[in-house]
Amino acid sequence: MQALIFCGIQASGKSTFYCQRFLNSHVRISLDLLRTRHREARLLQFCLETQARFAVDNTNPTAAERQRYIGPAKAAGYAVIGYYFSSSAEAALLRNRQRAPAEQVPAAGIRGTRARLELPSYAEGFEELYFVRIDDDGRFVVEPWHL
Repeated sequence: MQALIFCGIQASGKSTFYCQRFLNSHVRISLDLLRTRHREARLLQFCLETQARFAVDNTNPTAAERQRYIGPAKAAGYAVIGYYFSSSAEAALLRNRQRAPAEQVPAAGIRGTRARLELPSYAEGFEELYFVRIDDDGRFVVEPWHL
């Protein structure tokens, strides 16, 4: 059983990465899709009860917010793997402007999340951590975490 926890500011590539790498293997838990914490909690509980692999596709900027998923996943016997999506606010704002208007995040929201962002650490309960960035050709580069 595998729980993937994404961490990064809006427009840093988390949802695209999920679609490219995990769409056919992991249930997507996303506030953007579910709209409420209640629905999110219900889907998380369902995944834990059925031992489904899942990916949490949210910003998860702080260790405290990540514990909402890490704690229950660890208690249910999951291997918890973190993906940190590195992006400057400027690069995220540029990608955000390329989205359809209805899908754009307010610039203040991106900057606010960036200001709150805490780097993930193994001490939070991750078995594996990866650093993800988008290269100049728009491809994802994934490297093991070495901090």
